[in-house]
Amino acid sequence: MWKYEKKLQYPVNIKNKDLKMAKYLYSQYGGPDSELSAALRYLNQRYTMPDDKGKALLTDIATEELAHLEMISAMIYQLTKGATIEEIKNAGMGGMFSMHDGGLFINDPNGVPFTTSYIETSGDFIADLESDMAAEQRARATYEHLMDLTNDVDVLAPLAFLRQREVVHYQRFKELRNYYLDKKIQRKD
Repeated sequence: MWKYEKKLQYPVNIKNKDLKMAKYLYSQYGGPDSELSAALRYLNQRYTMPDDKGKALLTDIATEELAHLEMISAMIYQLTKGATIEEIKNAGMGGMFSMHDGGLFINDPNGVPFTTSYIETSGDFIADLESDMAAEQRARATYEHLMDLTNDVDVLAPLAFLRQREVVHYQRFKELRNYYLDKKIQRKD
């Protein structure tokens, strides 16, 4: 059971339109290393964790990733709010507009739709934790790339927050993996 608080994990209050930046943010909305991919990956992998400690950690991080997806959604919406047709076309978002108007659609910045092939799970909890650590590093790198694409402090602040959370998630997954290796916990079949 989840408790939903009607506020973002970190405030998003963007004052200036920037459709190109909004388009770039789709990398974390529906791309292979997006917040959605991470949330679904961890929600699925939690079932093959060998104990409640692992299940709890993956559930906690998965739900936080959903909160991050909500932040990215708010950022995209605020960056595009009130955009003219000309601004939409100039930002290379005409194709998305023609199909979805101002609505968000789960795809990457190139318009490639989200696919379940982004949701990795092997059934081997050590392999999955190693994969999760790598996914968090890729997400961290993506946030750093996004930060390089803007100088708007209203965009940079939430991106910096999200980047730091990827570092923390990496550390938590590493601690859990090391705990299992130290305890020599075996996969239950």
